[in-house]
Amino acid sequence: MPSWYELDNADEIPSPTLLIYPHRVRANLQRMIAWAGVDRLRPHVKTHKLPQIIQMKLEAGIGKFKTSTIAEAEMTAAAGGRDVLLAYQPVGPNIRRLVELVRAFPQTQFSTIVDDTRIAQSLSEAAQRRQVNVDVLIDLNIGMNRTGIRPNADAVALYRFLAAAKGLRPAGLHAYDGHIHDTDEALVRRQVAAAFEPVWDLRRELVAEGLAVPKVVGCGTVSSRILAAEHDIEVSAGTSVLWDAGQPTFTPPMEVDQAAVLLARVISRPAPGLLCIDLGYKAVASEMQPPRVAFFGLDDAEAVGHSEEHLVLKTDRADDYPVGAVLYGVPTHICPTVALHAEVWCVDNGRAVEPWPVVARARRITI
Repeated sequence: MPSWYELDNADEIPSPTLLIYPHRVRANLQRMIAWAGVDRLRPHVKTHKLPQIIQMKLEAGIGKFKTSTIAEAEMTAAAGGRDVLLAYQPVGPNIRRLVELVRAFPQTQFSTIVDDTRIAQSLSEAAQRRQVNVDVLIDLNIGMNRTGIRPNADAVALYRFLAAAKGLRPAGLHAYDGHIHDTDEALVRRQVAAAFEPVWDLRRELVAEGLAVPKVVGCGTVSSRILAAEHDIEVSAGTSVLWDAGQPTFTPPMEVDQAAVLLARVISRPAPGLLCIDLGYKAVASEMQPPRVAFFGLDDAEAVGHSEEHLVLKTDRADDYPVGAVLYGVPTHICPTVALHAEVWCVDNGRAVEPWPVVARARRITI
């Protein structure tokens, strides 16, 4: 029997390419709903960037979405999303673009995040010029030190500013804990509790002051299941929709299916024990050290060279793979891998049936 990931029509599909297995995506969505419930799920779109998966989420009852780019937000709204958070502080022309997005999709409730009063002021002015209102959450730095403002008096002052600014509505707090990585669930629980304690304190302080804090949005895949079970928070797991080979190395055990697989081919056997694969770093994310892909059936393979269009593997099983042989593998990091492909192939009953353009890999769609 062929393995679940193998194609009956692999000879028709050019490589390298990324395969998406919708039945597995749907199973993962149901697992995520079991963690959090549909009302507290706000899965991150950056993982897949595909309107077809937005449709699967909508069919599952998921109505809230998180995005990183204007293009992702536009794609999500065009695909039917009615509650879209741009979880990336808009700066420069993106302030105007966000306001235009609000005008272009009046049926969708957009929101965004800020951590800087000057940006909030610019967003207020742009919203007033175009006569729209924009929901805004404060982005909190809870230890990742990538973006956000510390949940202290400065955050209170910024929230007061949002409450008073014309064209803006204070919509709550955003806190991302992407720095918390470990397979030990007890340790992760302690780290998450410590990271979010100041968030809950800040929310209580704002509410005591008479300010509305409609929601708290936070956490990624690692802590989503933990936080959703214990707090009133919208969780934004994204990787769990498709999964990858890297997540299990820093996540407590999670029952999630691999739903995205790379198809590649051997293009050369340059020396004994070596295979050259057509899977350069233009087709698989390369922001981390090798291995960047885990090939099924080649557990012993060691990456000894990686360039734009070539991946060289050293393996004792090289003689089993002639030039032209098809390989299947799971990327270590799926989110940036998807963004490297102009299209992916939808797999149904063991056959690649149609290509799906990766619409939101673009930095600009129409706005």
